[in-house]
Amino acid sequence: MLSLEHVSQEFSSRPVLDDVSFLINRKERVALVGRNGAGKTTLLRLIAGEFQPTAGRIVRESGITIGYLPQVMLHRDGLTLREEMMSICHDEDQARFVAEMDRTIIGLGFERKDFDRQCSEFSGGWRMRIELAKILLQHPDLLLLDEPTNHLDIESIQWLEEFLTQSQSAVLLVSHDRAFLDHATNRTIEITLGRIYDYKVPYSRFVTLRQERHEQQVRAYQNQQKMIEETESFIERFRYKATKAVQVQSRIKQLNKLERLEVDIEDTSRLNLRFPPAPRSGDYPVIIDGLEKTYPQADHPVLHDVTLTIKRGEKVAFVGKNGEGKTTLVRCIMGQLDYLGTLKIGHNVRIGYFAQNQASLLDENLTVFETIDYVATGDIRTRIRDILGAFMFGGEASEKKVKVLSGGERSRLAMIRLLLEPCNLLILDEPTNHLDMSSKDVLKAALKDFNGTVICVSHDRDFLDGLVEKVYEFAAGTVKEYLGNIYDFLRHKKISNLQELEYRNTPTATDTANTAKSASKADYEQQKAHAAARRKKEKQIADTEAQIAQLEEEQKQIEQQLTLTENQTPENFQLYEHIKRQIEQKMYEWEILNDN
Repeated sequence: MLSLEHVSQEFSSRPVLDDVSFLINRKERVALVGRNGAGKTTLLRLIAGEFQPTAGRIVRESGITIGYLPQVMLHRDGLTLREEMMSICHDEDQARFVAEMDRTIIGLGFERKDFDRQCSEFSGGWRMRIELAKILLQHPDLLLLDEPTNHLDIESIQWLEEFLTQSQSAVLLVSHDRAFLDHATNRTIEITLGRIYDYKVPYSRFVTLRQERHEQQVRAYQNQQKMIEETESFIERFRYKATKAVQVQSRIKQLNKLERLEVDIEDTSRLNLRFPPAPRSGDYPVIIDGLEKTYPQADHPVLHDVTLTIKRGEKVAFVGKNGEGKTTLVRCIMGQLDYLGTLKIGHNVRIGYFAQNQASLLDENLTVFETIDYVATGDIRTRIRDILGAFMFGGEASEKKVKVLSGGERSRLAMIRLLLEPCNLLILDEPTNHLDMSSKDVLKAALKDFNGTVICVSHDRDFLDGLVEKVYEFAAGTVKEYLGNIYDFLRHKKISNLQELEYRNTPTATDTANTAKSASKADYEQQKAHAAARRKKEKQIADTEAQIAQLEEEQKQIEQQLTLTENQTPENFQLYEHIKRQIEQKMYEWEILNDN
């Protein structure tokens, strides 16, 4: 459907993509991953046709349509939500389009009362949902989604997952939400050092493969460095001996022709960052009883009869649809809003707060390093550059002024600063929106080890998993407590939804007959799909086995060559390592195909 052929891209003579080639087939769902700045957004924009590559070409099948959701977009005003949706309707069957439109915008979290609101009344996050809904409703052949989950709540993310898995569109998406990637995609393309690595596996399996590849790269790099050192030593030792002149010149030529190996940027997510010890607080940092909050312009309370108690050392999540009062309650706890009822902050509670607008509070005239150095205390000051590196502010980036940073960079810097300030109650409002995978790992590990209390407002299931032991759900102005982790909560919600089905009207005989007919057709279609999937899988296994056999034969031939001293050249050793890595990757792919 679409192919990239030897695509390279430079900005200001700086290479971003280097000789990238891959193919996207119809209905494929591909995750595009890599560190911030690796070139993910650049690649999406190239495929969308926003500009042409510096070298190479992008071949699009004739007539294909592409829907692109960027991270930042321009909006037009003057239309209601309903009018904005209808502006893209080119379907003669208006009723069908309207029904699908209703399902889509409600699935993305809007309510029916929102349909006639002006789009200009919605926040940036909700307007992003409007653009996403318009793209989904047009059913393009290829969907390009750049961080689509940043402004979605858990229920909307789950709806989008289901939509994408059932869609006939191919999907190429960028996201830092591991669980979303695992559920919504089945292939992973990583961009690193301008190159791509293509894995026909979901994200979680890719992580294992990537670690193995990195270890192989390190070993190959170390072997090559040892060989280079020995060769250079030989050249230096015999440079001026006439009897060795031919050998010396031969070694010099070998080094000049040698393709130097590179190692991907070291994953610093294992950095063992710790919060300063939390000063001891009272047994109950937050006690709320009968709290009610109404905004002057609202016709009903945002929150009513909220009662909850958070104990010292607990780590809890605030979850629910956007607009249900999570941030409102946080701001009440922070003393930023008035309310009715009782809200008591415990003895000696020191709050560390990360708001969604936290980035705007930084001093723009300081550098990145100065911003962190200003708040760091004790021996942590000796590790500032390591910490900055873990959050993608390594090297020259640490000397940038805050005023030149992007919004995402400012958010990451604000998060680092918060990590270093002594407190015993951490309140984090959507802390992961602008963090990549490794930065989220650093933050999550630090929070798990933190001996204080944590309140986390988040839609990121993977981030909350294993971190919180209690979930508060915000819905219809109330707050309900669930004991357990985030997946216990989601399982419970699924059961609740199934119970609600029992209260629907009893079906008529006609309904039952139609249901049976539909089920029979669905069973047939499902059997067809399973048979096709089985045949495809069997072919993939056979192809992989053939590739492994061919590689093993090549490996055997090179091993035979290396038994002779004259063939023990850097090029042959490099070729041997390359073939060995290919075999290991293909073997892993074969195992995955046979396990599934």
